[in-house]
Amino acid sequence: MSPPIFVVDAFTSEPFRGNPAAVVLDHGEAGWMQRVAAEMRHSETAFVRARDDGEGYDLRWFSPEVEVDLCGHATLASAHVLFETGRVAPDTTARFQTRSGELRAEHAGARGITLDFPIAEPVPAPAIPELFDALGLPAGEMLRTDGDFFMCVVDTASTVRALTPDFGKLRALRNVRGVYVTAPGDDGYDIVSRCFAPRIGIDEDPVTGSMYCVLVAYWGPSLGKEELRAFQASQRGGEVTVVQKGDRALLTGEAVTVLAGELRA
Repeated sequence: MSPPIFVVDAFTSEPFRGNPAAVVLDHGEAGWMQRVAAEMRHSETAFVRARDDGEGYDLRWFSPEVEVDLCGHATLASAHVLFETGRVAPDTTARFQTRSGELRAEHAGARGITLDFPIAEPVPAPAIPELFDALGLPAGEMLRTDGDFFMCVVDTASTVRALTPDFGKLRALRNVRGVYVTAPGDDGYDIVSRCFAPRIGIDEDPVTGSMYCVLVAYWGPSLGKEELRAFQASQRGGEVTVVQKGDRALLTGEAVTVLAGELRA
């Protein structure tokens, strides 16, 4: 049997913007899923399978090089496919069982789809001079998030937009899987950010849903706002609205299917 496969641009209302994710409506052994993800070359490929117990769907995510614990844009893409193909009714909740627990997705009308994710509080960390050097930044405020991801806070959105990291140096940092660089926003956005993770096969992630589980915990109190309108300043660009509700982050964005077919391998 050839499982259906889709490519969805997430956190955008326009094709060929936002972050593309492949969505495969099947699971296999881990090696096979990793090979499919390597073939697709998107920052994440999602594998979705209806659970035998009827309790929603099992969901796993793979970068071209590793399986990851949490991915926002590929979850948005998966929910979009389930709603768009009628596998989940638009007035019900899509429920996913994942390595990060149960995640949920609901229609948000014209705003797209809202994901219910766990908050990830960043904590202050000593500066890593080699990381700032790889980013081309002077040493500044640094925080640590989950899974050897770090967060660097800079003063201006223009600094974030102008970054040209040395990806070879970033990949060589053994204890850094990835880094978020973030600043107060411009052009009507509350925050502007970027994400780099060459250690897991992603030089720059176009739009990183899981990053906003971290950023809302930092910027919400700092800016005195419950809801943040965020822009990810990659080449493709993308928009995310995020709200903190207790220990949950509600991420809202749009998505567009750009390819639908079947996986024959």
